[in-house]
Amino acid sequence: MWNEFTYQALPMRVAFGAGRLAVLAEEVARLGLERVLVLATPGQEEHVRRVTDALGGHTAGVFQEARMHVPAETAAAAWATARRLGADGCVAVGGGSAIGLGKAVALKHRLPVIAVPTTYAGSEMTPIWGLTEDGVKRTGRDAAVLPRSVVYDPELTLTLPTALSVTSGFNALAHAVEGLYAPDASPIVSLMAQEGAQALVEALPRIAKDGADIDARTRALYGAWLCGAVLGATTMSLHHKLCHVLGGSFDLPHAEVHTVVLPHVLAYNAPAAPRAAMAMEHVLGTRDPATALWDLARSLGAPASLAEIGMSEENIREAVRQVVAAPYANPRTPTAEELTGLLERAVRGERPTSG
Repeated sequence: MWNEFTYQALPMRVAFGAGRLAVLAEEVARLGLERVLVLATPGQEEHVRRVTDALGGHTAGVFQEARMHVPAETAAAAWATARRLGADGCVAVGGGSAIGLGKAVALKHRLPVIAVPTTYAGSEMTPIWGLTEDGVKRTGRDAAVLPRSVVYDPELTLTLPTALSVTSGFNALAHAVEGLYAPDASPIVSLMAQEGAQALVEALPRIAKDGADIDARTRALYGAWLCGAVLGATTMSLHHKLCHVLGGSFDLPHAEVHTVVLPHVLAYNAPAAPRAAMAMEHVLGTRDPATALWDLARSLGAPASLAEIGMSEENIREAVRQVVAAPYANPRTPTAEELTGLLERAVRGERPTSG
């Protein structure tokens, strides 16, 4: 039983469902915006076209240079473009890179953001921002970066490749897992976390089998929404700290890092977080949820090790140094030796253990 907790809902408006991109112009007008800059990553021309068509006369222009981990210089270039075009807001279409760029512009220049997610990253549901400068990724919370409106249209995820769908889904699962043992967890958060995780665990194998399964895509996007809301309502712990360090300092792909690291951190934290472990046992139908996650990722073709995505054992010492120097709240306080062992197993692709 939860005898005492605090929960604060975030001011968020959501339009959800297949075909809901059609309401984008209405969402822009509802906010009193007239000319918005569309933000996206390179290669997303089809999504950009669909968004600009939906916006009609509200489009000020397009900035299609978003990058992973939001380099500070990219954020500065996006703001310069918005100012030159007279944009009074941004529409970020894509995953964490595009939405993160919108947040960076909102953080420094207070331009409101509308998010149109095309992955399962969940960044659109949080007031958490990240910027990478001089090889170090900084993160923080600021209500100004929270998107004012989010349009979830599962049709936009139909072209998301299977491999990226899987790793993006695991990224979302990480939000649910950390929310279950967060220091500011609550029964509301736990309900969302368990429901979101369940939706993703059910949907990802179906997507891997048939990427055009719109029902599975809808279920996955629903799960990602809930997992993102969990992240927005709680404090991040060891898993996210590790992933921020590995991604920001060693330029590793964001979703893939989450996928590889998550089972190892869950195995490490489970003995100190029995309620969270029990919730994931229910989701996965096993008494060993960390290994079940590891097995699920492998069965869906996800990377098995950090080495596969560019991490060298030579970098472990520096990663551990950064994590120990600025730790996040966590059910267990890891020592440098424990972190080293965890990362060694993750780099080599070994099965997770609690040691």
